[in-house]
Amino acid sequence: MIEWLTVPTAYLLGSISSAIIVCRLMGLPDPREQGSGNPGATNVMRIGGKKAAAITLLGDMLKGLIPVLIAQALNVEPLILACVVFAAFIGHLYPVFFGFAGGKGVATSLGVFLGANWMLGLAVLATWFLIYKVSKISSLSALAAAVFAPLYTYFLMGMQPLVYIAIAMSLILIWRHTDNIKRLLAKEEK
Repeated sequence: MIEWLTVPTAYLLGSISSAIIVCRLMGLPDPREQGSGNPGATNVMRIGGKKAAAITLLGDMLKGLIPVLIAQALNVEPLILACVVFAAFIGHLYPVFFGFAGGKGVATSLGVFLGANWMLGLAVLATWFLIYKVSKISSLSALAAAVFAPLYTYFLMGMQPLVYIAIAMSLILIWRHTDNIKRLLAKEEK
């Protein structure tokens, strides 16, 4: 029973909005009301600079990483681990503490993948960096990492519930980047 408590705990940790907290502590405007309106690291960089964005990025990664590491330490079964991964991710997208208006989930997904398997996390991160190095477009990098994450999950961890969760997360990440995709196709994305 205690293993299943890791799932709502993961959701609650995922619901902590690093962007909103960082902006409040640093005296910056609410990221939901400035820039793109997205409470994520990229928008925090637009309104508060690199330091605020780096702290937000770290916070978003940790809120995905920590619940997965706790589940790993408890040696939960693969289905529960997959549920923990998804709960932390969904918590970021739809945070109970902030009116269910969250970010796009890129940094939190990286955190959960790092927690599930460090090689998986590094593969996703390497994909993001490689595409960013070539394109200098954060959203394109996130989309590429999202597309490859299920493949990396399958090849590194085998066919298990986490593969299906990785597919679901990738589809949600792509959906959350719909406006970015439109701007990319129109060659208007910054």
